[in-house]
Amino acid sequence: MVLPAQSAAVLAAAVAIAAAAAAAFLLPPSSRLSWAQRGRFADMILANATIYTADPARPFAGAMAIRAGRVLRVGAYESVKELKGRHTHELNLSGNVVLPGFIDSHVHFIDGGLQLARVPLRGVTSKDDFISRVKEATRDKHPGQWILGGGWNNDFWGGDFPDASWLDDISPDNPVWLSRMDGHMGIANSLAMKIAGINRSTNDPIGGTIMRTAEGEPTGLLVDTAMVLMFDVIEKVSPHERREALLRASRHALMRGVTTVVDVGSYFPGVSAEKTWQDFSDVYEWAHTMQKMLIRVCLFFPMPTWDRVSNLIGENGRSLSQWIYLGGVKAFLDGSLGSSSALFHEPYEGDPGNYGLQVTDMDSLLNRTLESDKSGLQVAIHAIGDKANDMLLDMVDKVVDLNGVKDRRFRIEHAQHLAPGAANRFGKQGIIASVQPDHLLDDADSAAKKIGFDRAERSSYTFRSLLTGGAQLAFGSDWPVRNSADISVTEICFFNYQIYSFTRYIVPVLQVSDINPMQAIQTAISRKPPGWEVPWIPAERLSLDESLKAHTISAAYACFLDHAVGSLSQGKYADFVVLPSTSWDDFAGDLPAHVLATYVSGKLAYP
Repeated sequence: MVLPAQSAAVLAAAVAIAAAAAAAFLLPPSSRLSWAQRGRFADMILANATIYTADPARPFAGAMAIRAGRVLRVGAYESVKELKGRHTHELNLSGNVVLPGFIDSHVHFIDGGLQLARVPLRGVTSKDDFISRVKEATRDKHPGQWILGGGWNNDFWGGDFPDASWLDDISPDNPVWLSRMDGHMGIANSLAMKIAGINRSTNDPIGGTIMRTAEGEPTGLLVDTAMVLMFDVIEKVSPHERREALLRASRHALMRGVTTVVDVGSYFPGVSAEKTWQDFSDVYEWAHTMQKMLIRVCLFFPMPTWDRVSNLIGENGRSLSQWIYLGGVKAFLDGSLGSSSALFHEPYEGDPGNYGLQVTDMDSLLNRTLESDKSGLQVAIHAIGDKANDMLLDMVDKVVDLNGVKDRRFRIEHAQHLAPGAANRFGKQGIIASVQPDHLLDDADSAAKKIGFDRAERSSYTFRSLLTGGAQLAFGSDWPVRNSADISVTEICFFNYQIYSFTRYIVPVLQVSDINPMQAIQTAISRKPPGWEVPWIPAERLSLDESLKAHTISAAYACFLDHAVGSLSQGKYADFVVLPSTSWDDFAGDLPAHVLATYVSGKLAYP
């Protein structure tokens, strides 16, 4: 195969970087020096680089020295070369752009790793492609093993819904469950329905529908609470699978240049908090003990268990190691725009009685927030609609009045739609706006339909207004959840006040988003959804520098890790990415879609 000249050059650069890293870090033991022997010399020096530091004291540099996994010095090569000793490896980057390792401020990390092993159906545009992807997934499955996936949208292939007959011939020995992109519907094959006991005599559950043929036979499509019939029989994910998912997710993140993530866990309203704690004990503590961590993770736990988090930090401190940090607690206030459950001051278009859902009682939320805050825990709360955000801003004022002024770095997760004046209130209390730029790529088309053109234009993804008002922006992906789907589970949980347990069932009904910092940065700068020739709400665009900081130093500040990561500054961990761009002008003019290499603690982690 002949590569295009540009691709060949990128591949050659990546191979050179990998070879250089091997030369630096795979030396025989006899060639390695102890700390005392190394003295003041660096282990590695990056030379002839275009280094963006994210440090306002020195925004750019041409060279960087690294020792024992940390930045020893950043500056001009003349100031760094004196740290070059006999055993220092010098990596000449020929002008390549270097950035601090990206920080993803909002992920469901283990769920993301599980999703990578499942059938990806988002963007499928034909029945044949749908069937082909499921068929491919059956090849490495043993008989009886479930095939799970999601993200399909029948509108993409003309509107016809799939049915069990699409799946039965290609998966006769494996039960299949594939959720639609909005999480309100899924398709099962005949074997899965047999296992779940679904047949022509099965009654529709309250709040749900079993779709049927004209003859009354189930088609395989289950809607809303009818999906519970399938969730009750889907096999439980084992600790081994979840551990593999952590490693898989870590490798995926490193491929995108992400070296630190904030994992907000698998907790949703109506779901047992134990799932997050099981992931902590079965997966993260295991990875810590077995020295399997590949990237840094800051963990948030369900707010109802705030006292348990406080005790854990009291016993262990905030760091289990350089890899695992105990962040704080997370709660929910409303739903999502896509499922018409985000909480607004005004009703949804065409649905005058629907203002969205408030999924948590405010008195309970305030009391738990006060207790968490008193215990020194950082608090993060999900709010998407403008009323939900205003309610949280009012609540923070009460918390400050009752608990006093301090550096609490309260986080509002998503902050997607803000009423006039709300952006300035973020800055007043030093509130973190933890936002996901790539979500606007979908919502630009749907927001006007949901809440009207004028409301959408003045309230949606107000990044510039938040920065101008003094807020700290922290970029993330929400991988693998997409907020048009995640709170559909909430609606199921609270339908007719019946609460179902979804502890082991969250992942199969998620719509897939992805970790992709370079795309998120491009989105924040351009705000151009696919097919659009003009930006959506151009006044809210950010500059390149502002967007980079939101995925690096500001994201580190947002989880109290700015002392350790987020910028290439002396004493911080040497987490960085190398890009194919060979000058800053080249980079700024055409943001690359990928990274050449990712380093963690000064060591090559990808490729």
